[in-house]
Parts: sequence; C-alpha cells; structure tokens
Amino acid sequence: MYEFPLTGAQRSHLRGLGQRLEPALKLGRSGATPEFFTELQKLLRTRELVKLRFVGAERDERAALCDRIAAEGRCVCVGAVGHTALFYRQNPEPGERRIALG
Repeated sequence: MYEFPLTGAQRSHLRGLGQRLEPALKLGRSGATPEFFTELQKLLRTRELVKLRFVGAERDERAALCDRIAAEGRCVCVGAVGHTALFYRQNPEPGERRIALG
C-alpha cells in the first residue's frame, strides 16, 4: 500500500480543497477496471487531489473500494462522505506540485 504520512491538519486542508472540486472520475457498475486506474494515475499526476463519485455502490462496498483504490492506485484516501471520496498523491517532481501542504 502507498504510504504517505499526512497529519490531521493536512488531511483537513485537503478535504477543504476537495469541497470545491467536481468529481473527476465516476466508478460505476463495471467496478475498478484497469482503464479506471489508468485514468486515476493521469489525474493524480496532474492534479494531485482527485474527487471520485461512486455510482450504485452500497456503503460497505464503498469503504472496501476506497481501500482497494488507495492500495492499487498508490494514493491516500483523504476522506469519504456519502457517494464521494477524495484521493491524494503528491507529485514526485517538486516543481510540478500544485498543492502546498505546509
């Protein structure tokens, strides 16, 4: 699993940023396909913070999907509320980072 230590304040900051985001990805009935992960990787590389919307998934299923997406997508689930979840991965290139964690 991707391990990027975030403090509570950093998570809170990212959740605040995520409130203004529109969902960039939707996860539907087909589930977490290789195409889904390819698109997630592109979005994480360019945006660092990605909002995901679950379509047709039950509460227990959404929690399991968040864990799986974080593990396979090499990112951190910053928060999940209802049918949306936020995922973060810091850009490895310091000059290309869009979000300052402080």
